Amino acid sequence: MNQIDMDNPLLDRIQRVALVAGVVALATCGFGAFSSPTQFFRSYLVGFLFWLGIALGSFALLVLHHMFGAGWGFVIQRALESGTRTFLFLAALFVPLLFGLHDLCEWTHPEVVAADALLRHKSAYLNVPFFVGRAVVYFLVWAGAAYLFTKWSERLDETGDPRLALRMRNASAPGLLVYGLTATFASVDWIMSLEPHWFSTMFGLIFIGGQVLATLAFVIVAMLLAERKPMSEVARPTHFHDLGNLLLAFVMIWAYVSFAQFLIIWSGNQPETITWYMRRINGGWQWLALALTGLNFALPFLLLLSRSTKRRARMLALVAVLIL
Repeated sequence: MNQIDMDNPLLDRIQRVALVAGVVALATCGFGAFSSPTQFFRSYLVGFLFWLGIALGSFALLVLHHMFGAGWGFVIQRALESGTRTFLFLAALFVPLLFGLHDLCEWTHPEVVAADALLRHKSAYLNVPFFVGRAVVYFLVWAGAAYLFTKWSERLDETGDPRLALRMRNASAPGLLVYGLTATFASVDWIMSLEPHWFSTMFGLIFIGGQVLATLAFVIVAMLLAERKPMSEVARPTHFHDLGNLLLAFVMIWAYVSFAQFLIIWSGNQPETITWYMRRINGGWQWLALALTGLNFALPFLLLLSRSTKRRARMLALVAVLIL
């Protein structure tokens, strides 16, 4: 019996536990939807965006890998490809949110729009048919692009045709551009529009940075399989070191753009923008903001400065779990 066969009972046990947890969580969601629909849809949106972010971040890292061909990319390529093939499933999970638009978004209330000059001005963009149409386009673009890259990768493995590698490399830059545009518009539609009077030109970049950061953390945790075959035959401490450096870089990028947005808005002190932060530094939310600053930036930043942390799979995975 080889190592892979020995690992199957462990994987089966993990799957069974995950199935039970999923059933319990689904029942809890049903109870929440019945008892408090508005809070249910808010919580559902948070969970949906978390997992969507990992799928989108997987696509971003995948096209970066094909663009530059770095060694770390080959080690996590299959995990990234698997992450990108979940878009159709995520599109199905997005459907319940359409039934909660009235609970989530004030711009879906005609009487509110009629009484607000700014919402009337934005109504050409913020209306339900156009909102749904944009969401359909986003998922079609993401699923289509992911299918092409994974299909070309599969054919490259089967045939070894170098033209396929060149095709993926040439398509990477346009793919990255499409990802940036669609992810930015999605962040405006699904998050910023919850407070339609507030705006920030940096919000899309924060959204994208968070997606890539979460995906890096997720694949590093998945890389714990490197201690078992066949992953142990290809993963090396240098690969973990490279992934740790990338994780550190995106921790700093996320923190930089988040603080830059805060600094610009706070120093401007304009009523239409400052209220977004005022709601988040009062009523107990300030403790969550401080925890986010410490656990998603300060502590990971200090830990990832250590070379030994980045070259040890278990230590690096602990940092990644903290970030997630």
